[in-house]
Amino acid sequence: QVQLVESGGGLVQTGGSLRLSCTASGDVDSGAVMRYWRQFPDKQREMVARITKEGLTNYAESVKGRFTISRDNAEMTVTLEMNDLKVEDTGIYYCKYLAIGSSYWGPGTQVTVSS
Repeated sequence: QVQLVESGGGLVQTGGSLRLSCTASGDVDSGAVMRYWRQFPDKQREMVARITKEGLTNYAESVKGRFTISRDNAEMTVTLEMNDLKVEDTGIYYCKYLAIGSSYWGPGTQVTVSS
């Protein structure tokens, strides 16, 4: 079993910044890919960013240049820095741990961007 603890999120005005963090513990595979997904108010989901153990990253087109994902392999923590936030970034953000044979979701954290 792997437990994911998320932190960060909250309410911010347009153009503001937030930082999300997710720490994995338990029977952790250090080679796991860590991802952030988000669910919009209309329930649509989008993968926001992903990062491998080696630090390779991918981003949704909608967040490129504004969001940065990073990772501390020793702490098994992933951080999502979100800058220049827009109203359309509002949603619930979920951390996802993906390893061979297992995947886990974090409980999610609300991000609300007001105009």
